[in-house]
Amino acid sequence: MSLLTFTRRTALATGAAMALALSATGSFAQTPPGVLIVGQIAEPKALDPAAVTAVNDFRILMNVYDGLVRYKDGTLETEPALATDWTISEDGTVYTFQLREGVTFHDGSAFDAEAVKFNFDRMLDESHPYHDTGPFPLAFFFSAVESVDVIDPMTVQFTLNAPYAPFLSNLAYPTGLIVSPAAVMAHGAEFGRNPSGTGAFKFIEWRSNEAVVVEANPDHWDGAPELQAVVFRPITDANTRTAEMLAGGIDLMVEVPPVALSQFQTDPYTVHEQAGPHVWFLILNAKEGPFADIRVRQAANYAINKEAIVNDVLEGTAEVAAGPTPPAFAWAYNPELEPYPYDPERAKALIAEAGVEGAELTFYVTEGGSGMLDPVAMGTAMQADLEAVGFDVKIETYEWNTFLGNVNPGLEGKADMAQMAWMTNDPDTLPFLALRTAAFPDQGGFNSGYYSNPKVDELLEAARAATDQAERARLYQEMQTIVQQDAPWVFVANWKQNAVTSDRVEDFALQPSFFLLLDDVVKN
Repeated sequence: MSLLTFTRRTALATGAAMALALSATGSFAQTPPGVLIVGQIAEPKALDPAAVTAVNDFRILMNVYDGLVRYKDGTLETEPALATDWTISEDGTVYTFQLREGVTFHDGSAFDAEAVKFNFDRMLDESHPYHDTGPFPLAFFFSAVESVDVIDPMTVQFTLNAPYAPFLSNLAYPTGLIVSPAAVMAHGAEFGRNPSGTGAFKFIEWRSNEAVVVEANPDHWDGAPELQAVVFRPITDANTRTAEMLAGGIDLMVEVPPVALSQFQTDPYTVHEQAGPHVWFLILNAKEGPFADIRVRQAANYAINKEAIVNDVLEGTAEVAAGPTPPAFAWAYNPELEPYPYDPERAKALIAEAGVEGAELTFYVTEGGSGMLDPVAMGTAMQADLEAVGFDVKIETYEWNTFLGNVNPGLEGKADMAQMAWMTNDPDTLPFLALRTAAFPDQGGFNSGYYSNPKVDELLEAARAATDQAERARLYQEMQTIVQQDAPWVFVANWKQNAVTSDRVEDFALQPSFFLLLDDVVKN
């Protein structure tokens, strides 16, 4: 069956029905060759790359859109994509990109310098006519951009307000993916349900809580993908996702629960694992309540048995974290930092010193989500550890997107702590967006616990402007030492990402970015 037969020629009645049709038991009766069925961890929030923050969404978007640059396969180094070449001014503030000729968006409109300018102005210029199609929560990635100018139809220039070392890396991140201006104009605030990019796959259909379907783009500038189509199925419950994989209902499963890995260690499955820049932490409300006191924040770090969580709950698929920077950023990581040891007696002493024995804590826990590992089991273990040192902990559990809707606007007046995990592209990203004073939620950032230290702010500003990597590393390492001491979070785990494929899938590889790149994958 041709792809057009599979999708468009039958107006989705044949193709999408085949891809989406569930048997009475909820499993696919048979997954067709050439069509990859991916078990995702949650329903996407939107398919507009400028409007979302979760790796769960990015795993779809990286296949539908391209950026000016992209990460080289298997690395976090950048290489050309929609831009074929670029120059950087001597002072590091002007980037001039030569754009790829002959590229069109999936809706047939042309990719050119005006399209690039439209994308960044939409995010960054509040007076832009389509700025109201946001909000754009990661526009922080491009806060250094002062202007985007069209030099000629295939040349675009970014002027920064200061040297900004992570700029190219951020352009390769999903927030830098280029969307069709014509599609945004046509759909407005509904563009996130009607996406159009230049990527290896074209959007076909989004059936809420069932599947997102994309088909191969035969005219992709980097060559047509091997697959005919990909179906991304949201299966929030990890046990159900595992059962679907074992039953043959999905071909590729991401974020395999640690307790289920042993079920896929033999034929007909392949387990894929790779270390990446991931950190799992508890956000502590440093603005109000017990955790406004540094002693109580440190007590929480001593109270939680992170070794037990890593070894028993996560089955050894992670390592205990020290500080806010993942060790995968080897050049920027501070190897002298030691994780907070498990020391409940020291925790009790600090709690008594602060006078908060018996304090009631509200703890936000998610059912699942990007990089969240086994959040309910982890949350329950943490609850027990914190209660063992004298706290009274109440867990409130939410579905992933609802959870983000509660946590990202800030914990003030709602909760004392919340789970969180980040998978990042640069050592600047997480601390700049979640630990700076200027990143409080009311200023558009993700500092949901309201941590503030002027020295940390100063170090982060200096690090992103430093053009020498050794100097950047020194600044990040000093920042890590201060943050570890201030304990705005409980630093829990650095995860080794995983996925499992069936024996019908070939040429799949995990990426250190944690994204799924499916253009070279084959499904027999």
